[in-house]
Amino acid sequence: MTAITLYDAPRCPFCARTRIVLAEKGVPYDTVTIDLADRPAWLVEHNPPDGRVPVLEEDGWTLPESSVIDEYLEERYPDPPLLPEDPGERAAARLLVFRFDETLGDPYYAYRREGAGAAEWLALGLGQLEAMLGATPFLTGARFGLADVSYIPWLLRLRGLLGVSLDSCPAISGWLERCADRPSIAAEIETVSALA
Repeated sequence: MTAITLYDAPRCPFCARTRIVLAEKGVPYDTVTIDLADRPAWLVEHNPPDGRVPVLEEDGWTLPESSVIDEYLEERYPDPPLLPEDPGERAAARLLVFRFDETLGDPYYAYRREGAGAAEWLALGLGQLEAMLGATPFLTGARFGLADVSYIPWLLRLRGLLGVSLDSCPAISGWLERCADRPSIAAEIETVSALA
């Protein structure tokens, strides 16, 4: 078995994506916790130019960027699968991950910075997610998968750290409840609670 190290920060939702995938796959790993306010120079070498986390290291080989790491882990550890078997459904899941920034990521960070019009932008993104989840139990389709993993950390932080009520989004709330039954998501909910 190869040795895996995750350069991680509990507050970072991008790191949460990779922690969730590792937990879902049952892959053991060591954690190096990074102080985001004082990133070490060696981390910048692992992920230039600014040393963002997460970074996965496996036997001396490093890979940055959560969505790329998660796809790598899906291929490296195929069981249990986090992408649908059907090529079309798999492509649709990847498209949701690809569009994450415009749907939720950018509005989330604008809202966190209290940017002008951010609340409306966030509401629009949440409305898109609400519509999708009104038609299917999970963003990936019938089963939990990588698309769900890609959005959940931000929604947990919206609710738990930024005080955003999701009461007006019953489909999102129901999806989060279903996902919270999974040990990987329950662990992330605990992480967010500890940050509050």
